[in-house]
Order: sequence, then C-alpha cells, then structure tokens
Amino acid sequence: MKIAVFGIGYVGLSNAVLLAQQNTVVAVDVSAERVALINARKSPIEEEALAHWLAERNLNLSATTNAEAACKDANFIVVATPTDYDPQTNFFDTSTVEGVMRLAVETNPSATIVVKSTVPVGFVRRMREELGTDNLFFCPEFLREGQALHDSLHPSRIVVGADTDAARTFAQLLRDGALEADIPTLFTGSDEAESIKLFANTYLAMRVAFFNELDSYALSAGMNARQIIEGVGLDPRIGTHYNNPSFGYGGYCLPKDTKQLLANFSDVPQNLMRAVVQANKTRKDFIAAQVIAMKPDTVGIHRLAMKAGSDNFRQSSVQGVIRDIRDAGLRVVIFEPLLDKKKFMNCEVITDLEAFKKASDLIVANRNSPDLSDVADKVFTRDIFGSS
Repeated sequence: MKIAVFGIGYVGLSNAVLLAQQNTVVAVDVSAERVALINARKSPIEEEALAHWLAERNLNLSATTNAEAACKDANFIVVATPTDYDPQTNFFDTSTVEGVMRLAVETNPSATIVVKSTVPVGFVRRMREELGTDNLFFCPEFLREGQALHDSLHPSRIVVGADTDAARTFAQLLRDGALEADIPTLFTGSDEAESIKLFANTYLAMRVAFFNELDSYALSAGMNARQIIEGVGLDPRIGTHYNNPSFGYGGYCLPKDTKQLLANFSDVPQNLMRAVVQANKTRKDFIAAQVIAMKPDTVGIHRLAMKAGSDNFRQSSVQGVIRDIRDAGLRVVIFEPLLDKKKFMNCEVITDLEAFKKASDLIVANRNSPDLSDVADKVFTRDIFGSS
C-alpha cells in the first residue's frame, strides 16, 4: 500500500512510523525543516520512542513538501493537520483539513481519505456532501503527548467512522502495525466516531477537574490530599488511575476538545460540559492565588510543557497561572531550555537551571523534577504522585 500522511505532528508522525513498517509512506508538511529532519531520520518532536524508531528501524518512510506528488497513486490519504479551536466561531478551524481533502479529491479521486485530525460532530457528513464522495471517513486517535508512538503501537481501541471495505482495510493496516493482538475495533457512523473522540477527551478532562477540585478543597482545609485521593480511588468503580492533581488540564487536545463538545451541545440541555470547561479556569486561578498569598519577591516557573518528555507548550495550564501571578505585580522568571527567546508572556526566560534556582524565591512546578531536589524547600507543586 502507498499511504500519504499530511501533518508531521504527534498524530501524523506516529501514524506514519506505524504504517511505514509494512507500507510505503510519504509524510507531507508545510515545514521544510520538519521534512528535512524526517528524511535525515531525526524526529522533529521531543519523544524518545519516535527518535529511536526513526533512527534505528527499517521504515519505508520519506517526507516532502510536495502535496500533489504525495497524493498521486496513494491508496490512502491520511489527514492529521492542526484543527485549533476558534473562539470567534466556537468551532474547530478545519481549514487545513478541508484543503487537503479537496486536493486529494482533485489529484487522486480513487484514494480513500482518512481524517485523523479532531473535528466537530457532523464534519465528515458535511464534507462528503460538499466533495461529492463517500470515500472518506474519520478515524480518531487516542494518544498522549510524549507517548504518541507507544499509544499507536499499543492502542486501547481502534475506532473507524465507517463500515466499508476501505474502512476495514485501513483498520487492518493499523492492527498489522501494532504490537498488540486482539485490539478492540469498532466500526461506527461518522457522527458517532466524531462524538467518541470528543466525549472521551471531555471525560478525561472531567476526571482531571474532579481530582483538582478535591485537591483545592484539601489544600484550603489543611488536609492531606494524597490520603483522600488514595481512599477514594480504592473504590474499584473509581480506580487509582489518572488521579494526580495538577494546575489544570492543558496541552493541545483537552482544552479545545472540551470547548468543541460544549459548542456541539448548543441546542441540547446540559450542565456538566460547561462545568468541566469552567472548572479548569477556576483551578488555575486558585493555584495562582495560593502562590500570590506566599508573597515571594520572584516566582520561578519550572518548565512550560504539560508533561515530562513533551515539547508542547500549547495551552499548558501553567500559562494561566503565570498570567494571574504576573498581573498581581509579582516578578516572574521562567526556566524553559526549549525556548529560544529572552521573553515569554512578558516574563524573563532563563535557560540556565542553576541561575534560575538562584533567581527564584519560590519555584512553581506543575510536575516535580529531580532537578529541583536540592531546592525542595522552594518548590510549590501539587504533583502528589509524581506521575505525568
């Protein structure tokens, strides 16, 4: 099979690597720098497994900026371009996805288009009508930043928003590339597949919000949050997973997916979806208030990324905390070695760890790090269990 994958982000690259084990895969991106890195067998994304597989595995993978050439003769055209949430329209900006789909239909109408980008409910149905083809479907991803390739190789499930020969063939390609056997596979309608993605991520956001609010309560009342969380989690219906407090849910997926699902509920009575979105801002404001109340002269922010092993700063929860602290008049410095600039959010960026420690009276860390063990008395974190 020849497969073109548009977008060399977490989703696109992990899928390209997975599929290139047994197929000819061409990855397409507007960034010539990313394309060059892939062709040099280097990962443009900070993820250890992706870097290892690109460097060490025999993959039939190339990359290009030539979209038309990549589409020609492809059996499947996988679209994994960004769909950022647009607060003006209350919907995902699907323009890049639509552009690839139109190009695919024009240059290779016999190819099957597989949408991996997260889209609003009803998107595929609308695009089938606009493009005059049924030869496209949505196949959602359930990946963690920093663990994208692992989650592709060990998928919890495969969901395909169609039940056609092409849909079943593509599902089999994913199973063939995975390292797991007997992967639960579900063939659904297009709207249902799109809903599965949004509801799954909103549930995860709701769980994050729940344990964060539990932690806020414990912190306000001077109680041991860890003991409460452990006791609650011992109920098998709740479990002891995904329960580590943070400064809020963030990253690329959860903030935008929860807002998109809320927008899809515009004509449906609901309370919970809105509460999940609002709870995240409340938590960030609460964390900032705790920091401000300590009255430090200089607040140090240790790393901007949401998770260890990730280089993604997009909508990281700590940015909301920074904004509140900065607006309260406190001096804020940021340690982020991946930032190639002297200022971020009008705050000084320090790339030398030791200089950062000396400059900070209080160090705020969404996730604790062994790098801070020598200044543990300065660290404010809600990372109770030390997990990502």
